[in-house]
Amino acid sequence: MYKICIIEDDKTLREELEALLQASGYAVICLTAFHHIPEQLRQITADLILLDITLPEENGEMVLKKFRKQSDTPVMVLTSRTSKLDEVLSMSYGADDYITKPYHPTILLLRISAVLKRSASMPSRQSCHGITVNMVKGTLAKGDKEIILTKNEMLIFQLLLDHQGEIVTRDALITALWDNSEFISDNALSVNVSRLRGKLAELGLPDAIETRKKQGYVLI
Repeated sequence: MYKICIIEDDKTLREELEALLQASGYAVICLTAFHHIPEQLRQITADLILLDITLPEENGEMVLKKFRKQSDTPVMVLTSRTSKLDEVLSMSYGADDYITKPYHPTILLLRISAVLKRSASMPSRQSCHGITVNMVKGTLAKGDKEIILTKNEMLIFQLLLDHQGEIVTRDALITALWDNSEFISDNALSVNVSRLRGKLAELGLPDAIETRKKQGYVLI
């Protein structure tokens, strides 16, 4: 049985979410003290954390950033904030998903299931050219230097790593990122690959990704 930890200061929402999860077969832990949250999380074992980022005593985004330094446990952000900046910050700090309130219970359960399945099937750490790849945290590290990848950058890197030495077509990457290539500008992929290259260069691998014109990309 999967165990889920809820960090939500609104008592009514917390109890509703707890009941929903328990009815769906999950074990549930609720934090009700909202100070020193990363320290509290070290004392419990959970398969997934549902984190509100608007908390009374600590900024949820900072909680997430601190927690990611100590754990790879998947974190889903649940929030009433709808700005793109909050979503970008949460994902860059290591969130595995970002859901705005109010959410449909069925959709929430499906996305929880997807995150749990993804984390169970994905090796948490791999290595490539001396770089430690943390798939759950979405980071690349070498020595004391750690680079955070966006969700799209990590998906691109994961696909290239899974087929290292082989050409991964642009269509395959676009489909993996956005599901439907018909409505996505080809330039959007180029921008994401360019940013990923820049981050690899910071770790001493400026030429790790080769472009094969009219074909795709290769991680060498």
